[in-house]
Amino acid sequence: MSAATERIGLVGAGGIAPPHIEGWLALGTRVEVLRRTGAAELAARYGIRVVDDLDELIDRSSIVDIVSPTVTHLDTARRAFTAGRHVVCEKPLAVTAADARQLAQAATDAGVRLFPAHVVRYFEGYHRLHEARASVGRMLELSFRRTVAAPASAWFYAEDAGGGLIRDLMIHDLDQALWLAGPVVEVSATQDPPAVRGSVTPPVSAHVTLTHASGAVSHVRADWFEPGTPFRSTVEVVGADGTLRFDTAELGVVRDGYLPPASGSVSEIDPYRAQLADFLEAIQTGREARVTREDGIAAVALVDAAYASLESGRPTLL
Repeated sequence: MSAATERIGLVGAGGIAPPHIEGWLALGTRVEVLRRTGAAELAARYGIRVVDDLDELIDRSSIVDIVSPTVTHLDTARRAFTAGRHVVCEKPLAVTAADARQLAQAATDAGVRLFPAHVVRYFEGYHRLHEARASVGRMLELSFRRTVAAPASAWFYAEDAGGGLIRDLMIHDLDQALWLAGPVVEVSATQDPPAVRGSVTPPVSAHVTLTHASGAVSHVRADWFEPGTPFRSTVEVVGADGTLRFDTAELGVVRDGYLPPASGSVSEIDPYRAQLADFLEAIQTGREARVTREDGIAAVALVDAAYASLESGRPTLL
């Protein structure tokens, strides 16, 4: 089946919807969106159709792309699987690792594919750093930081309803830590200010320390700051034989000095388009994508462990 014959049903019309729509359209697929707040504006902007009913949207689609709030992922994906549709699901896969495992099992039972949308793996700077990781020798310490303006929608702040800084923003770098340094055996977390009655108020920062099975330690920080705060993410990998760094402010990979990115830009292709192209090819060929459902589950498991550490005030052992 060619990209032109794929029919994408988009569930969700928030801030992450435009890059998904643009990526799918660039690949030549047909896109329709479920009627929600903001869907009409997306339809007018991109020339796509709005569908009123979820079951109708699923029926009209070959791939369902879920970009709605996290708490809706489980039910929406199950309905898509029941109809025999492949699913692309924005991170995190689900509110808990137990729910994420249910999703993976439901996909297996239905004989269809589930793709967690961890787009940072498709940013060229991060991918190049991953490719170069062996050059630093035995990994000793990894440091990650991700800072953005706090989101506008209230659900992002409800930790007990699918939101939260660690679950929504930091999960990108928890996934990167796993991708670079492998399995984790201990998780310790702090957050300032702490949540009150399950809700967090920005500005807020969280810090999670991961002890990997290899002995490497990852320090992961995420910040939701004031409106207008520029996006920035950084990573540093220190090994026995060298250091790798990436900073979106520099748009390049640094290895014991500055190494400019290829062709003067961090990526030759939009990472969202690259991600969706990878998923589409995986469906068409049967191969694994760069990010697997097991990767998605593992990232959510670290989120669970971090919140357990926040609640207990002690490290969580895995």
